[in-house]
Amino acid sequence: MKQLPMEGGAFVLDPSPAAALVEAFTNTVDLESGDDDVATPAALADWLAGRSLAEPGLRLTADEHQAFLVLRAGIREALDADDPVAPDHLALADAVLADVPVLVSLGSPGAPLTPAPGGPPARTALARLAVAWAELVLTGHVHRLKRCAEHTCGWVFWDASKNHSRRWCSMRVCGNRTKSRRYAARRRD
Repeated sequence: MKQLPMEGGAFVLDPSPAAALVEAFTNTVDLESGDDDVATPAALADWLAGRSLAEPGLRLTADEHQAFLVLRAGIREALDADDPVAPDHLALADAVLADVPVLVSLGSPGAPLTPAPGGPPARTALARLAVAWAELVLTGHVHRLKRCAEHTCGWVFWDASKNHSRRWCSMRVCGNRTKSRRYAARRRD
């Protein structure tokens, strides 16, 4: 496993489970192709079950499905990208998070935030995603999870560079597109 130096002498390993979960959730939509892995309540329920966020066979209502899509859009918007932030996406996601049952526990030093027990299955799954996001923010690792700077892509990736400077999900594809466009624009001028 590769270790990367970080501020303060601490080391960051590969993405934490929380980072991997948030990355996978935000990448359920491919902005280039328009494909959405969770476009229907049934597809979202399968995705949640596949990541142990919900029991298999979960039936989501249209409103519950919409809440997940709003949260996904808000998280994507909150990630570092060159595009301006859309405050309405963040506000809508915050409204979804306001109804998420999260328990703060003093008795669990390793996991002080957990989904509150006994909640509806869809809200519990939302709470698990919210806890993963909160872990990234609280540890400061949210800055390593980035949205590709290539405006046609928007893929979310883990920035493993030492100085947190990676801008594209793939230098070979997205970085090349951006640099080629800039070069062509300079040549025209």
